[in-house]
Amino acid sequence: MKISDHVANYILALLEEENGRAEIQRNELAESLGCVPSQISYVITSRFTPEQGYLVESRRGGGGYIRITQIQMDASSAIMHTVNSVGDSLDSATARIMLSNLLQRDIISEKAANIMAAALNDRCYQNVPKENRDVLRAAIFKHMLMTQI
Repeated sequence: MKISDHVANYILALLEEENGRAEIQRNELAESLGCVPSQISYVITSRFTPEQGYLVESRRGGGGYIRITQIQMDASSAIMHTVNSVGDSLDSATARIMLSNLLQRDIISEKAANIMAAALNDRCYQNVPKENRDVLRAAIFKHMLMTQI
């Protein structure tokens, strides 16, 4: 498992334990997980975004913290929020993260997530010119998400 996955899983477990709200200290978390603080920052900025259903607040300094709150919204709103955040192009790594987030929040079923993951996989686009792959993937993902409303 990659360190970024380990960090994300740790934060997700904290959120679950604390009913959707976790407060961490970046340096302490990095030390306990055996990574550098910038890896914690990377995971938070890439996986705990408003588009993925999280509000992140931070305070710098000696007593600084990072507070992550899971935003509560109904399934239709969460799907529309995701559709609107996709934009005009979508790489496969970001698509996987978005799918994982929707699945973890029980917004989509495991079956739907698996079907979407198969349709968004890089292998499906190997005959498509590179400059068009992410644009096509974004359009397909948006349309597949809309079927879940």
